[in-house]
Amino acid sequence: MTQKRILLLDGHPADRSLSQLFIQTYADAAAKNGHEVRMHKLSDMSFDMDFGDGGYKHSKPLEPELQTFSDDLEWSNHVVLATPMWWGGLPAKLKGLFDRTLLPGFAFDTRNKTKIGMPMPMLTDKTGRVLITADTPHWALQLFYRRAIIWQIRGQIMNFVGIKPVKISWFAGATGADDTRISRWSNDVENLGLQAA
Repeated sequence: MTQKRILLLDGHPADRSLSQLFIQTYADAAAKNGHEVRMHKLSDMSFDMDFGDGGYKHSKPLEPELQTFSDDLEWSNHVVLATPMWWGGLPAKLKGLFDRTLLPGFAFDTRNKTKIGMPMPMLTDKTGRVLITADTPHWALQLFYRRAIIWQIRGQIMNFVGIKPVKISWFAGATGADDTRISRWSNDVENLGLQAA
């Protein structure tokens, strides 16, 4: 088994959540199986979410929490994100984290282009796993919302900066989930962590 360097991000802005349970479960299982893990909790991070009006040319200096996150992202070769779906997308603070840290010169290169004219991704040789909690069943997400949050996370964020492949785990009915269902979900997440998948 190849040891992985895993960056884990609890993307829920609250201190206690199902996302936190899942990311901690994954981290514990991965560490138990010999993988190196570094954890970040969005609820513990203090930073200005607003990118501001300076543009990429005059972007704000990164706060210490954001700089550490960026360093660990660069260090990793597998990225695991746990997040709820709110109003069909990401929590605002999580989106702010991406706005502030996934910058040109670090995450993508606007001076060099891919074959289809997109900026060249710079965070390559990394894979991803996203654990999404929601109340929307997967069939409804696909039928009514065209899987928008998955397109955003996988295609417009992670793949755009070079993280691929990105696998998605969908946990629907999160608000009303009983202990039995949460335990079953946690077992699934633990198995993913053991495999660093």
